[in-house]
Amino acid sequence: MSDSLKIGVAGLGTVGASVVRILQTDGEMLANKAGRAVELVSVAARDKNKDRGFNGADLNWCDDVLDMAEDSRLDVIIELIGGADGVALDLVKMALENGISVITANKAMMAHHGAELAELAERNDVELRYEAAIAGAIPVVKTIREGLAANTISSVYGILNGTSNYILTEMRETGADFNDILKIAQDKGYAEADPGFDIDGVDAGHKIALLSALAFDMAPNFERVEIRGIRNITQTDIAYAEELGFRIKLLGVARQTDLGIEQSVEPCLIATDRPMAAIEGSLNAVYTESNYANETLIVGRGAGGDETASAVMSDVADILRGNRLPVFGVGASQLRDVRFADMEERCVPIYVRMIVEDKSGVLADLTSILRDLNISVKSALQHSEIEQGIVPMILRLHRAKASDLTEALNRIEKLESVKETPFTMRIIEQGD
Repeated sequence: MSDSLKIGVAGLGTVGASVVRILQTDGEMLANKAGRAVELVSVAARDKNKDRGFNGADLNWCDDVLDMAEDSRLDVIIELIGGADGVALDLVKMALENGISVITANKAMMAHHGAELAELAERNDVELRYEAAIAGAIPVVKTIREGLAANTISSVYGILNGTSNYILTEMRETGADFNDILKIAQDKGYAEADPGFDIDGVDAGHKIALLSALAFDMAPNFERVEIRGIRNITQTDIAYAEELGFRIKLLGVARQTDLGIEQSVEPCLIATDRPMAAIEGSLNAVYTESNYANETLIVGRGAGGDETASAVMSDVADILRGNRLPVFGVGASQLRDVRFADMEERCVPIYVRMIVEDKSGVLADLTSILRDLNISVKSALQHSEIEQGIVPMILRLHRAKASDLTEALNRIEKLESVKETPFTMRIIEQGD
């Protein structure tokens, strides 16, 4: 074997501790598979004395993590600190400038600064890898960048946040409300004390920005991701979705359309006979449509120390083998300057939930407004009262222009018979 690949690990949280344990227990197996030994040279974390489940006595600890980027012994730094900016970004920039390759699980940093970092890695002839940043153990970067390299991808979407998927699954299976399931998720450690990053769609937004970049040969652009979370989903929505033959999933969606690149994170209804609808609990899944491979779906654990560390180690194995790949599938100078779709111009089928007075003429008033804006109703559902004289009204609309729908809902909300702001969700149909 040639000289060992010398690694530093920055950040020893759940994932970092798992990476160190794998290097200590399975480093020899990895070397046998990759043809080169790997050596853990240094680590950095705030607390040296915390029990992380591995033997740290013989490790070289960096008191200042930025010193790691100045360590000429290192070939690779594994950045697991997190955060779009700050010390994580400083460390990665310094490492790349100093000729040290970087492996990261930092989706926020890559979504905000990926193009700049890709150019920096290319200029200094080093690797920047991020398999662990998108979907935990799922090898989605490798699938798109290598497995689908000969394909033109038209769309990619996925369940990209295990916390949100767990909450929606438990709501459907138990009948409990959102806030009750969120509390259980926090007690079990599936959700953070401040869960907004997950349930408001920001985490999935970072990931779909990266998937977009990979799929469409473009720089990641998180600012152009339209984001809505799952806080407003109720048991009424869960029940009516089932009756209509759908399940609700928080999906990150990126599509090439005639209007330009469309990027969104939003709760969607997806037919129960589609494979994505069966992805439950904390699992993640990524679906692609392309010209030669047609449809692909990959499923796996999207979070967890060992699962995410597994993805980190797949990047280590590629560097051990000498595999050189552009960060986003093409060289940094070849990333396309794309046009983004005006989301007010998109036309998609829509689910609308309204709370209305239980009296004659209400449906006629609603459909009259929709008709005036060229929006047609595919089906309408109305069942039992939720309180005296008040009922949920569910409309399934054919494809409608977003700006027309916005105007229609503004008019509908002003009706005396409508008691709450209407709530909408996109319906994913075949070909979307």
